[in-house]
Amino acid sequence: MTGEAATVDTPLKKLVGERTAKALAGHLDLHTAGDLIYHFPRRYDERGEHTDIRSLDVGEQVTVLAQVQRTAVRPMRQRRGNLLEVTVGDGSGGVLTCTFFGNQAWRERELRPGRWGLFAGKVTEFRGKRQLNGPEYVLLGEGGEGEAAANEEVEEFAGALIPVYPAAAAVPTWVIARCVRVVLDTFTPPEDPLPATVRATRNLADIGTALREIHRPTSKEALYRARRRLKWDEAFAVQLTLVQRKQRAAASPGRARPAKAGGLLDAFDARLPYELTSGQQVVGREIAADLARPHPMHRLLQGEVGSGKTVVALRAMLQVVDAGGQAALLAPTEVLAAQHHRGILDLLGPLGRAGELGAADDATRVELVTGSLGAAARRRALAEVAEGRAGIVLGTHALLYEGVDFHDLGLVVVDEQHRFGVEQRDALRAKAEQPPHVLVMTATPIPRTVAMTVYGDLETSTLSQLPQGRSPIASHVVPAAEKPAFLDRAWRRLREEVTKGHQAYVVCPRIGEGPVSDEEPPREDDNGRRPPLAVTEVAPLLAEGPLHGLRIGVLHGRLPADEKDAVMRAYADGELDVLVATTVVEVGVNVPNATVMIVLDADRFGVSQLHQLRGRVGRGSAAGLCLLVTEAAEGSSARERLDAVASTTDGFKLAELDLEQRREGDVLGATQSGRRSHLRLLSLLRDTELIRDARAEAIELVEDDPDLSRHPALAASVAALVDEEHAEYLEKG
Repeated sequence: MTGEAATVDTPLKKLVGERTAKALAGHLDLHTAGDLIYHFPRRYDERGEHTDIRSLDVGEQVTVLAQVQRTAVRPMRQRRGNLLEVTVGDGSGGVLTCTFFGNQAWRERELRPGRWGLFAGKVTEFRGKRQLNGPEYVLLGEGGEGEAAANEEVEEFAGALIPVYPAAAAVPTWVIARCVRVVLDTFTPPEDPLPATVRATRNLADIGTALREIHRPTSKEALYRARRRLKWDEAFAVQLTLVQRKQRAAASPGRARPAKAGGLLDAFDARLPYELTSGQQVVGREIAADLARPHPMHRLLQGEVGSGKTVVALRAMLQVVDAGGQAALLAPTEVLAAQHHRGILDLLGPLGRAGELGAADDATRVELVTGSLGAAARRRALAEVAEGRAGIVLGTHALLYEGVDFHDLGLVVVDEQHRFGVEQRDALRAKAEQPPHVLVMTATPIPRTVAMTVYGDLETSTLSQLPQGRSPIASHVVPAAEKPAFLDRAWRRLREEVTKGHQAYVVCPRIGEGPVSDEEPPREDDNGRRPPLAVTEVAPLLAEGPLHGLRIGVLHGRLPADEKDAVMRAYADGELDVLVATTVVEVGVNVPNATVMIVLDADRFGVSQLHQLRGRVGRGSAAGLCLLVTEAAEGSSARERLDAVASTTDGFKLAELDLEQRREGDVLGATQSGRRSHLRLLSLLRDTELIRDARAEAIELVEDDPDLSRHPALAASVAALVDEEHAEYLEKG
């Protein structure tokens, strides 16, 4: 390792040596001094306050601060040599067994009871005991031999607060800490990008102090100030990007689509068989006002499953048709696109059947464009769209292909927006001569800070009321491994509902044999768990076993489109009792007669996914029942997640839980761009106030300096934290 002065751009190999630099690059994607300095500790262990070993999940890569309690050497059964078992504990009752293979007497001498150390490895389970097999470790307080700490490395942990870094098996946390110390010894911090007025107003540390204290904190107070400053940088970069984009969008030209008295929208409202909820009326007025302005609308419409978003969107589409334009609704699956087509035709009646017998005088046409249309039907549908006779066009990503041309695209509605990539939405918007109005809808409730941060350039409308006539949904966890009789009871309960004339869903996480699709998790499991249950395997077992004699249908994404549609129609028409399906039924599928859903391997699904799935039942007058079947052990994080889902139908509470359990980078779009996000510390759950303050400062700064031309260091910092691809993701939600 050298003593050369370091800037953020200095290659690590000049500072920590070729071999270590290669490991940091290969395993952690860290290449420069800046990359390493911005690789912040995941947490800090404090002597006297220890990791709760009992909370560790099997399969997790962990680093724990623990004390050696006892050691035991025993001969191996399958081969020659001994096995060293070292039991370590955290002082709170949690213990881990660290196993080392081979004759290593020096290690037994070194790992004496009473010694404290950091132990890093993957948590496994053997005969009910938590284990780390052959973990890397570093002992604190004294030098050691072999893989244990050299005195030089122990210096990293001389302070009361011990940094624990996101690490890899080949690059444990103490190696990262040693490299950080070498870099910090010669590091010249960059020019502080934050305007001095903002630093003073918000009482923020300077960047050099923050970067040093986050790695080698001199006190808890200094660490708090360092983290607060670095979180501010992240929040400020995102908010500046969003405020700039929102300002540009507000100034860009669009075409006004004002409401027209006595048009299709008025006729539709007059024939609606029920009254709109007050929420639908308020949101409808917000959207109508947006559409009437000569700038493109960018609005997010969020609402609980069944809150009536489709009717709100349809009313917006009719306003655009009244103004001479066309509206396109982009759905994530053919099943959902076909269902929207049927549902909208039913709602419109004669208003949606222009050119047909019995159509209203000012009717429009509603066309469905999917990849599975036959050649003749496709030619006819595309002609209707291109010539403008179809005012409302529904479809999947097939709408994005070349050859689908619109006469005058005025509004794009994106249903379940999280299912679509940025490029897909851009492709549809590009089919308009001027930027069209855009309405994105989601039934996954979004916590306020996520709306402010991820959707900060969109206006947000929320539907929280459920229409009259929706029934309550009861949810229960079925612990199949602990209480098999409960699963038997679940199947009997399903049969009881069918006997009453109702229908049921059985949901599995996997399709079955063949290539893995987007709607299923990977089959292999590093931790020895069996593969997730599959639709094609479960359906025949149910037909021969607990659901014998019932009419069972199968639905998944790999079926041909006409077969999917036929199955869905048969189910909707009551010709099937039970639908065994994947998450293809997660969004939009509406069968009011379905009252019970059994989700198998429920722990393999996310919180919001389970909430969406559950929304498929209880859509009629009869109460809904959702049974979450799992083999997850009581007390495990997976089981706690399911218990939380079962305990409430409040989507916003569940969204907060979902956010707690996901990495912030996922929420902020790092996974969308496939690149390493520089947003590492900001918590959308815990940093609400900081995000709100950062947004206020961003609005003030952008109003004064729209392109940040008077703040070049800040502009460069924003570009580094929120790269262009990431910014595109943030813009489109």
